Amino acid sequence: MNKAVNAIFGLAALLVLYVLAQILLFATFKIPSDSMEPTLIEGDVISVCKPALGARIFNIWTALKGEEVDVYRLSGFSKVRRDDILVFNFPYSEWNQWDENMKMNISNYYVKRCVAVPGDTLFIHDGIYMIGDGNVLAGNIESQKRIMKFNPDNIPDDQYYTLPFDSIVRWNIREFGPFYIPGKNDSIPMNRTNYLLYKKIIVWEQGEEVLFQRK
Repeated sequence: MNKAVNAIFGLAALLVLYVLAQILLFATFKIPSDSMEPTLIEGDVISVCKPALGARIFNIWTALKGEEVDVYRLSGFSKVRRDDILVFNFPYSEWNQWDENMKMNISNYYVKRCVAVPGDTLFIHDGIYMIGDGNVLAGNIESQKRIMKFNPDNIPDDQYYTLPFDSIVRWNIREFGPFYIPGKNDSIPMNRTNYLLYKKIIVWEQGEEVLFQRK
């Protein structure tokens, strides 16, 4: 009887340790598409070290229901750098709902390469990602060149046009920016273009609506 009880408690302890490890130390993700080839192939399984950027704490039961959750991030020992491969939640509840404010579905994850960090100015010219004055190339250049061989007439608008999805700005995957990625304590003039670019991020961070009025 004691052996059975000890075995049950042992298994329960291992389960608790495994769950804590998944929350605080590591998690595995399966690559769902071919968008990261040749670096990552569809079907690959990767392991993420959570302490690097800091593990996220949230109500898992609420997340499993597909509802929004409040997320708290622990301190990490590293920062995001250019060319890092990151796992993150796509910042909209459903794909293509660009007219809505940002929402986070914690179960909807993406795996992408970081091409710019706070303080960088990113732009795309003729399909090639560049930083600053164009003296620094960003991302997988060979992959970008291959994508640019596609006929834009065969690319759906929701995949060809990009943030801010505005009929005047009309940024797309071939010509984009310049887009400044704000750093901590940065100030940005709130003209019409910047309002379109940063409004949803500000609303998400502040939890309040933002209105733009010309003086």
